[in-house]
Amino acid sequence: MTEVTSSLKNSVELAMKLGVPRESIIVDPGIGFGKTWRQELEVIRRLDELQGLGRAILIGPSRKSFIGMVLDLPTDERLEGTAAAIAIGIAKGADMVRVHDVQQMVRVCRVSDAIVRWS
Repeated sequence: MTEVTSSLKNSVELAMKLGVPRESIIVDPGIGFGKTWRQELEVIRRLDELQGLGRAILIGPSRKSFIGMVLDLPTDERLEGTAAAIAIGIAKGADMVRVHDVQQMVRVCRVSDAIVRWS
């Protein structure tokens, strides 16, 4: 996770140096890209470490292979695993999610967000 955080920090700094307004920058740890399934679990588990970058956090765990590895299910049967990853992601600081099953995941996001952020 240290490598992911460092890489994203460098990307944020470069984008700002090139004139991208800070408020336009979103960080995405790249779940499903160049990591083992165990590393992907770790990224979600430690997602809150990205909050130190001061930018909105986006995750896209929908139907990813780490869910298949944990549940031993094919892509089209990973709805519940996606819901769990999104709920934990929101609890760990995700501000945005990219999903396939929009209607169901909107419901997951609303409840997760209410538990974590509403007072």
